[in-house]
Amino acid sequence: MSAFKKLWVIAYRDLGRNRRRSGLTILAVALGLTLLIMMSGYIAGIFDSSINDSIRLNSGNLQIRSESYEIEKFSLKWYDLLDNSDELLTQVAGTEGVTAVAPVLWASGFLTTADETVGIRITGINPDSKFHDPIRESIMAGEYLKMDDRDGVMIGKHLADGLGIGVGSKINILVGTSDGKTDEDIFNVVGVFSTGVLNYDESTVYMTLSKAQAITGVGDRISAMIILTLDNETTEPVAAALRNPDYKIETWEEMNAIILEAIQTGMSFYIIMYGIVILVVAVIITNTLLMSVFERTRELGILAALGMKGRQIMMMILLEAGSLAILGIVLGIVIGSIGVLYFSVAGIPIGDAVAGVAQGFAIRSVLYTKFVPSEIIGLSVAMLVIVSFGAFYPARFAARLEPVEALHAL
Repeated sequence: MSAFKKLWVIAYRDLGRNRRRSGLTILAVALGLTLLIMMSGYIAGIFDSSINDSIRLNSGNLQIRSESYEIEKFSLKWYDLLDNSDELLTQVAGTEGVTAVAPVLWASGFLTTADETVGIRITGINPDSKFHDPIRESIMAGEYLKMDDRDGVMIGKHLADGLGIGVGSKINILVGTSDGKTDEDIFNVVGVFSTGVLNYDESTVYMTLSKAQAITGVGDRISAMIILTLDNETTEPVAAALRNPDYKIETWEEMNAIILEAIQTGMSFYIIMYGIVILVVAVIITNTLLMSVFERTRELGILAALGMKGRQIMMMILLEAGSLAILGIVLGIVIGSIGVLYFSVAGIPIGDAVAGVAQGFAIRSVLYTKFVPSEIIGLSVAMLVIVSFGAFYPARFAARLEPVEALHAL
């Protein structure tokens, strides 16, 4: 132990000889790890928000649909829709692990004002369902839809702003019907919502389920039964309890397959980016140690001549590398964690134009980072391990110096 302590003292003194170089090296490690932690928090925030928003605003944890229903087509054919929805609603609501159930009817149509016509996605809902709480909470003007409101609709803020309409405006909605014809009606805008997800706010119109069923001529049929469970892990047990040959059940993973595939593909790319940053930091420390060894060649020769063994010289250099790495990692964890926590509250605005590009993804115009301790620990350990491996070359170089040659070095 005393020998190790002496090596530690020598290593500490060596680092203090050129404090500027040591300080800059520590700063390089800290900034490298800060960048990794910020990137990790940013990526985790995007993917977590995208999945959660998709589940809470659209897909739910589970959906029950007719075997022939294709969600991309918004079919209103009777054979593509679910019948006896009240009976199915009662059955699903009584299933253990279910927290909310929402019968919905989807249809495509056109919203017409005096000056403009735009395509919209019509969603007929039961306003009292807890599944629609995010819409209720995002109302920024007017009021939330009522169950007995036969001519009221809610529209997204981006749609309202684009058409120059608001609460109290009269709009005309044209929609296809189950028999292949079209129908239209005049509606009153009772509420304007802003979920922060452009893909929903610019094209979705909510009306009561009964009104949507009436205008589309589907009777009491629905497109799907959306189900929220206690958590994502509860999805499979609930799905197993509800499986029936009369309809199909899709889980949130199946419905969000594109997002999950993007996450897997993106993580491969980000792992490569992490590796590049860590390798750059390792090269910086290796260069610092090599410069230190070259400057102390005579001193290392003296230590060898006095009896210090090669493995002890190697250990001394590795202690220097470890000290630089650990100090930089600690500083990087502090700075990176503060940054992630700050942006998890303040957010990072990316603008509507960028958010709108991600079709099929629930991307907000303001992104929030996510603090993931396990990611920070993993990145810190990876940084320490790779930097330590990088230090082996200068340490081995110093250990193999011949005392006679080292003493005659300039």
